[in-house]
Amino acid sequence: MSAERILVTGATGMIGSFVARRAVELGYAVRVLARVSSDRTLLQGLDVETAVGDLADSDSLPAAVAGVDIVVHAAAHIGDWGPADKYRQINVVGLEHLLTAAEREGRLRRWIQISSLGVYAARDHYGTDETAAPSLAGLDGYTRTKAEAEVLLRRHVGEYRLPAVVLRPGFTYGPGERAVIPRLIKRFEQGVVKFIGDGQKVLNNTYVGNLVDAVFLAITNDQAVGETFNIRDERLVTREEYLMTVANYLGQPRPSHVPLWLAKTAVPFIEGWAKLRGRREPPLLTRATIKFMAVNLNFSIAKAKSILGYRSKVDFRQGMPDALDWATGKTKVPRLIQP
Repeated sequence: MSAERILVTGATGMIGSFVARRAVELGYAVRVLARVSSDRTLLQGLDVETAVGDLADSDSLPAAVAGVDIVVHAAAHIGDWGPADKYRQINVVGLEHLLTAAEREGRLRRWIQISSLGVYAARDHYGTDETAAPSLAGLDGYTRTKAEAEVLLRRHVGEYRLPAVVLRPGFTYGPGERAVIPRLIKRFEQGVVKFIGDGQKVLNNTYVGNLVDAVFLAITNDQAVGETFNIRDERLVTREEYLMTVANYLGQPRPSHVPLWLAKTAVPFIEGWAKLRGRREPPLLTRATIKFMAVNLNFSIAKAKSILGYRSKVDFRQGMPDALDWATGKTKVPRLIQP
């Protein structure tokens, strides 16, 4: 049993809720930061303390970090559409307020920053490791501000000796995922899902349980302090396997193919028209969609294996049906697969 107190931000989402659940199982005293309006369904039944607050409200943060030994910062404004400043207010400005509050508290043993493999340049990757610098250009507001957040965190590591570890997961899936998979299911039902290109390039798939394993390895391993780690499943899947897993689960026909060159040609016009109309939701095709569906996203996890002792225990063949069961309502209480 641990006598340490852990604060989990983003705990009403998939990643944060499973971090909180694992922390309770391991005997940590668990506090979660949640807005008044947050849907706390994923935390039901968990013995956690709730600090009502908001990363956008700096005055609410000192109480959240009071007496805290470990912070797992999983909160973020997510998505692939909208102005970067909207993302920056939470992903960078809110982060700085939380860092400042934790540092003033003066007892922090570990800070785990949930970043993203999206911080790397939006191009094909074939084994890219952590020596490659994040791209501050960013493909969209989310990836740009996640890279900016890493720069900010590095400054705090250097100037204030923040005991931080950065974890960069890829497309994180599992029960409780509310963004990508539900939207994909809806588009399958609408009959608008297409392969972009030949469907043979790989996705940076990361089962949420594998990521949670990495979080607690980083908390307990002193060699991890100050380091950054790519985190993904051992076996990456092609876009063909990804889409056909969903299609077969839903009983939908095989999607047809759109040539990559045609998608790349069309996307500036589609995005431009959507922005001109002030669309709040992303159009069917965006630059982020092309990256997600047609760019090779193979990032090395050799460093995580070597230093953290990370091993991905759950394969996509197990994890994705689990995610689909939850997204379609077949399972009501999200649980991780026990390999």
